[in-house]
Amino acid sequence: MSFLIVLAALCFLMFVAYRGYSVILFAPVAALAAVVLTDPALVQPMFTGLFMDKMVGFLKLYFPVFVLGAIFGKLIEISGFSKSIVSATIKLVGAQRAMLSIVIVCGLLTYGGVSLFVVVFAVYPFAAELFRQSNIPKRLIPGTIALGAFTFTMDALPGSPQIQNIIPTSFFGTTSWAAPTLGVAGTVFILILGLSYLEWRRRAALKAGEGYAGSDPLLNEPEAFRGEKLAHPAIALLPLVLVGVSNYLFTVWMPGWYGTVTEFIPAVIGNPAPVVQETSKLGAIWAVQAALLVGILSVIALAWAPVVAAFAEGTKSAIGGAMLASMNTASEYGFGAVIAALPGFLVVANALGSIPNPLINEAISVTAMAGITGSASGGMSIALAAMADSFIANAQAAGIPMDVLHRVAAMASGGMDTLPHNGAVITVLAVTGLTHRQSYKDIFAITVIKTLAVFFIIGVYYATGLV
Repeated sequence: MSFLIVLAALCFLMFVAYRGYSVILFAPVAALAAVVLTDPALVQPMFTGLFMDKMVGFLKLYFPVFVLGAIFGKLIEISGFSKSIVSATIKLVGAQRAMLSIVIVCGLLTYGGVSLFVVVFAVYPFAAELFRQSNIPKRLIPGTIALGAFTFTMDALPGSPQIQNIIPTSFFGTTSWAAPTLGVAGTVFILILGLSYLEWRRRAALKAGEGYAGSDPLLNEPEAFRGEKLAHPAIALLPLVLVGVSNYLFTVWMPGWYGTVTEFIPAVIGNPAPVVQETSKLGAIWAVQAALLVGILSVIALAWAPVVAAFAEGTKSAIGGAMLASMNTASEYGFGAVIAALPGFLVVANALGSIPNPLINEAISVTAMAGITGSASGGMSIALAAMADSFIANAQAAGIPMDVLHRVAAMASGGMDTLPHNGAVITVLAVTGLTHRQSYKDIFAITVIKTLAVFFIIGVYYATGLV
């Protein structure tokens, strides 16, 4: 019975997310309903002492990353830098390789720190025009954007500033550059299979005589690009390069600046307890925050006039989006903490824990939770909050480095998270004016490839010992 209560809470949250209701509202409802059915006397203590505590703790760590990332992405957009990068990439790669062009553009933007939601809005007009010129069915655009923005640059490539690559650092004491060899191997695997799949779909459509429009009415078609004056591509790329380079440098420098532990007195009056923080758990987060600040300042300096003109309204919308995204994820984190405290979750944990191999155990646990919640960051947060200690203990017993645990968890989070109720999936379909019926098949195929990549890098690690 206890297991059914937990399963019902998880299914309910997945259902309301799929139906478009707010996770911020229904995550506590689902969690506390499970508590009511388990032990009604614990409703208030669980809500205050566990749900809210974990929710606020998540925001304390990651809210600055969400906000700074959203602002940086918005500035890249309003400065025209994203358009310049897209235009230059298309010229370099060629219109005949439209899918590869869009994948490269999405990859450059997301690896540079731009939110994948911003990437969807920035790239779609160019993808639509390029696909129209190449007579490739429009329904393949979401799958192409998903391959470029939702996969390898999100959590596979080492040093990615995306939140999915940052969350494991606080659990395993690693950095965003963990397991670089495995990350690159996973990236190559995803790109080869993903591009091969999309090319196969393009050829099948061509053979069937299907063009850009297909058989369905075209919706949300962007206006044709009219050639506004753009910054030189090298200038447009500079902030992205600065974010990547400074992220790496700050990651290296932070331990030298702060040591293993930082301590300070939070007031000059009275005798307050000192604030003690472990640099090993926070250094990677601090590095990303500093790198995004460098990126923001560089965009302002390089595109002063357009950025200043639209800064007020642009940053309002960016911060609003960051608050919504971070609160959604934090609510799921609180939900996961409550569910993990219930007897029924012990059944789930024991079932997942019965998988003997520690890396496969972690991969299945993380991707299962990400799939249930429809969120890579939320699902990974739930899994790691509940099971990180056992992952670490099993890995240490097997002599597996923490860097490998980091990379497996990060990549697994971006696997089955893209089920139909995932926010990024809903966004890309809405922006492109397409439906689940038209385009979700291709997004799901990319999801399967992404999930297989996790087990591929596990095999590479065991076969070679490379990290």
